[in-house]
Formats: sequence, C-alpha cells, structure tokens
Amino acid sequence: MTTPWGELTLARFPEDPRDRLRAWDASDEYLLRHLQEVPLSGTVVVLGDRWGALVTALAAHGPTQITDSYLSQEATRANLARNGVETGAVRLLTTQDPPPGRIDVLLVRVPKSLALLEEQLLRLAPGLHEGTVVVGTGMVKEIHTSTLKLFERIIGPTRTSLAEKKARLIFSTPDVSGETAANPWPYSYALPEGIGPVSGRTVVNHAGVFCADRLDIGTRFFLGHLPDSRGSRRVVDLGCGNGVVGTAVALADPEAEVLFVDESFQAVASAEATYKANGVPGHAEFRVGDGLSGVPDGSVDLVLNNPPFHSQQATTDATARRMFADARRALRPGGELWVVGNRHLGYHVTLRRLFGNSELVASDPKFVVLRAVRK
Repeated sequence: MTTPWGELTLARFPEDPRDRLRAWDASDEYLLRHLQEVPLSGTVVVLGDRWGALVTALAAHGPTQITDSYLSQEATRANLARNGVETGAVRLLTTQDPPPGRIDVLLVRVPKSLALLEEQLLRLAPGLHEGTVVVGTGMVKEIHTSTLKLFERIIGPTRTSLAEKKARLIFSTPDVSGETAANPWPYSYALPEGIGPVSGRTVVNHAGVFCADRLDIGTRFFLGHLPDSRGSRRVVDLGCGNGVVGTAVALADPEAEVLFVDESFQAVASAEATYKANGVPGHAEFRVGDGLSGVPDGSVDLVLNNPPFHSQQATTDATARRMFADARRALRPGGELWVVGNRHLGYHVTLRRLFGNSELVASDPKFVVLRAVRK
C-alpha cells in the first residue's frame, strides 16, 4: 500500500497464498491522504481498523487501535512486524476494554454493523473534547444515511466528503455541551418456545453480534436438530456468536464440558453472559481466538458450527473451510462435526473432501444440517 509516508507491505490474517483479497481498500488510502493535512498530536484512536493498515501507517504517532476482531488484531501485530515497527508503538485494545479517557484524534473505519458503531461511539464520546478531530472512512456502499445520523446524534454536526474511488470520508465536530446518551447495549431478550432446552431462556447480545435483537432462522433450525450430546465429554460451539447453541448443549447435559470460541470479542462476551444469565450447571470455557488453534489434536468429541460466509465485506467460504479442517484435526476418532448452513453453499462437498463422509441430518427450503464423522 502506498501512503504519504512511504510503501507498506500488508497481509490479512491468517495468510493464505490463494487469497487475493487485499489488507486495505480505497477508504483506508483516502483517509491516510487526508491525514497529511491534520495535526496528529495527543492521543490518536483508530476504531475498526480491519487488518492494521491504518495504525501501521500511523505508527510514528503512537496510535491506539480498538477492534472487535481477534484476526484483525493478529493481522495488525504481523503487519507491524512485517514493516519493521515494534508492536509497542501501537496500543492494541478490544471493544471490551476500557477506552482512553481523553481522545484528541478519533479515526473511524465504518464497520459493517451499525449497532457496533453506535455502541463504540457511545463508549468513546466521553473522551472527546471541543478540539478532538473526528474523521470516519468507508466505501460509499458502507456509508448510509443511518450511519451519518449516528455520528450526528452521538458526536455532533456531521458532513461528508466527495467520493474518491468509491470511498468517502465523514467529518464530525464534537458537541460536548450536553450529556452522552445512555448506552443500550448489551441487549437481552427471551427466546421463543419450541426450540429445545433453551426455550424461553434469556439470551444476551453485545453490539455487533449477528441478529442481536432476535434469534436468527439458521440457529433456530439448528436448535431443532442438535445431536444427543450425552456421553460427549468435550463439546465445542465453534463460532459461538451469542452462545445459544452451546448453552442448549450444557442445559441438556450438565456433564458436558463446553468450549465457546469465536474470533469476535463481542461474541464471546455475549456467550459468557448468556450462559451465566441462565444459571447453567457444569463446566464451560470461553475463548477468543482463531478457530480451534490451541486446542490439542484428538481432544474433542463434538463440534457444532454455524460458519459465517463473509470476511468483513467480502463473500467467501474460506472461513468455513478453515473451521471444518480445524474441527477434523481437533476431533478424536469417532468424533462428530455438525454444521448448519444455507443449502446453496454446498458444504457437503467440502466435508466429504475433508472427512470422507457427509450425512444430511435435516433440511428445509433454505437450510441444511450436516454431520461428518472423524474416521
């Protein structure tokens, strides 16, 4: 990536030589060009930097990165090292960490989730002052009227730039005359009846978690076809989201040890809150990470998975393929992977290639539940 301060070599994480997606886009470049005219002094905070491109370029200014993504955080570490920058030059925080108390420059890479943007702006707003420079960036297709209204309501008067290479900047002037609005997150609601052990139970969602205000139809279908996990000592809710699936397993079998894992800090916080809100007996572990990395080979009896098919704004099955391969490695012989997905995604082909088998457990016009056994 060419920046006003020189060339950077950047990659996504984990690196995949087959992946032709870049670790930056035109909105990152647009923002960095604009920052040539901005005095970057004091505390510089970068929210939502997807692969570390922004903080790597701005490392000389000692920025603080705030991200919901473990993969983005690891990409940042790798990209800093790749470009000869000490990791300590950038402060790495998650969306669950307390933000800086004073912010002099706030740079916002507009996230896919409007709820996450709202929650994070509300958390950061108390640290802003009259002189804080606030600049957002995103591709034109990512910036909507609702996006600008959020900046206007939480930060202050807001305007946008002209578009360049289908990217746009957002400029907000902090209005510190009033009190910051109350933060509505996390959000809780009662699950519907007829979905097994979690019927009527409480679910807790932090902002940015998929389908935060209702049970998504794919998970609902999965809950109606979960395997009998009794006798499975170690169960993984892989890509756990708000933890409803793993909580259902724990309620059905208090003897099971359930590992909830997701690359989203917001998701794992939601899963832990959902589990605790329901007073579930038994043992559970909550882990933010890259799939099942760190889980020993052959140590798991059952993996339950509703894989995403997006990586940031890109549609891809790469995440699902990595999750399936991870599950095969972690499962003991005879262990099972159960997957729910949109039927058009053709996951059965990938499972047959990896496991040598794939069984259709259930289907409807939109979803399939598949089972693969580790031989």
